[in-house]
Amino acid sequence: MRQVEECWFTVHDGVKLFYRHWPGTERRAIVLLHRGHEHSGRMAHVPQELDMPEYSMFALDQRAHGRSEGEQGSTTTMATFAQDLDEFVRHIRADYGIAEDNLCVVAQSVGAVIAAVWVHDYAPKIRCMVLASPAFKVKLYVPFARLGLTLWHAIAGDFFVNSYVKASALSHDPQRIASYATDPLIKRPISARVLLALYKTAERIVDDAAAIRIPTQLLLSGRDWVVHNKPQQIFFDRLGTSEKEIHTFDGFFHDTLGEKDRHLPLAKARTFIERQFAVPAKRESLHDADLRGFTKLEYEALQRPLPWWSPKAISFGITKLFMQTMGRLSDGIRLGGDTGFDSGSSLDYVYRNQPSGWFPLGKLIDWFYLNSPGWIGIRVRKQCLEDLISQAVQATVITDRPVRIVDIAAGHGRYVLEAISKSGEPVEDILLRDFQADNVAQGRALISKLGVKARFEKGDAFDRASLAGLTPKPTIAIVSGLFELFPQNALLRESLGGLADAMQPGGFLIYTGQPWHPQLEMIART
Repeated sequence: MRQVEECWFTVHDGVKLFYRHWPGTERRAIVLLHRGHEHSGRMAHVPQELDMPEYSMFALDQRAHGRSEGEQGSTTTMATFAQDLDEFVRHIRADYGIAEDNLCVVAQSVGAVIAAVWVHDYAPKIRCMVLASPAFKVKLYVPFARLGLTLWHAIAGDFFVNSYVKASALSHDPQRIASYATDPLIKRPISARVLLALYKTAERIVDDAAAIRIPTQLLLSGRDWVVHNKPQQIFFDRLGTSEKEIHTFDGFFHDTLGEKDRHLPLAKARTFIERQFAVPAKRESLHDADLRGFTKLEYEALQRPLPWWSPKAISFGITKLFMQTMGRLSDGIRLGGDTGFDSGSSLDYVYRNQPSGWFPLGKLIDWFYLNSPGWIGIRVRKQCLEDLISQAVQATVITDRPVRIVDIAAGHGRYVLEAISKSGEPVEDILLRDFQADNVAQGRALISKLGVKARFEKGDAFDRASLAGLTPKPTIAIVSGLFELFPQNALLRESLGGLADAMQPGGFLIYTGQPWHPQLEMIART
């Protein structure tokens, strides 16, 4: 029997997470992720039955599950679980010396969704992943249950619902059924916030599965009473890797890796993992992804006009007409129409988040505009930027290096100036640049208003020679809200190359991108 160690580690918000570790004979590892309501102990049979002693095995209790701390509701979403997983992998890399490309993830049900979200959003360089019955769409047998949950959550705030799934509907294994019924660590209640986030996040990942290029194996149950199979097949078909395979096991219930005949899917998983590790890790270059590939096709599709009679064309036409007429009662929509919705002025307006407009109707329209999903995301991005700037400044100060910041397309520069104002750390130089003269003027006014020692100058973010000649040499460079606006990768290489020429080794690049946007087609059409 493989020996197991019980361990803890702490994540970004101070929550302690529990995990089990089965040491292996080589610097290779498999991370195991349990299904919803359960914990790592329910996956403890896998290290023995998978029969791969050279691989270290790590099984994590998700936050608020098993012996891990934390709570499901409040601020927890699927993104929280994905971030926990990312930090767990970093912990494995740092404490056990196992490189990311020597790591595989084997995950089940909700755990499989978390793994897919992590791989999509963080783009780790892991060797492969095995997803067993991913819960991309949970079966809710009560009519309009999801709509009801959404409405009540909006009215009453977060609440908990109990799982209706019986152990006998998960597996045919008598021991698994009996242990499920008596396991004190299984938590049947699930936060409505988390359940609704599971639906929305799973839809996003299935829709954009072409962005996932990790070798992937799907193991599906033929008689799954818990989740729908169709989204699993769509996810598989859209995966952006040629190294993929799918297997369905007739008669299996939802607990694929805990079924009575689980030796069948485990054998498939073992063969797949061994095949991936038998060859050197490789990653297809994305340098020419602007010329070919799924995002290029998406870009071209969004440029093609829709048939005038299509429901989408009519809907987007009405939206566009509204924005050009009554929508201009909103100060934000009017500003976007006049300066561009991606302009520094528009972004600064969104950051301030103070609805205004002509008459009460204009203010109401502006409130809806400022609370659209895209702009909510932009404000979250600002918070993330300020946190990262603070971290980079502190890390630079600790190493006794001068803090010299450059933002090559700063807009009005609000997020940089406010982050520095809050940090209180000594900064030698702040240089903000932008191509638009109006942004430069507005940025200088903001510098004066906030009383921060900084410079603002006109500059081209894609001029390599100009960036390479920056003085003094920056130790922290920022590129935010820029690259996703341009479809030519050659421009991005020139920009990044200029920064690389300018910066000393050991500096920081703080970069933001939008790998997925919930309103992409609406933006393109209107």
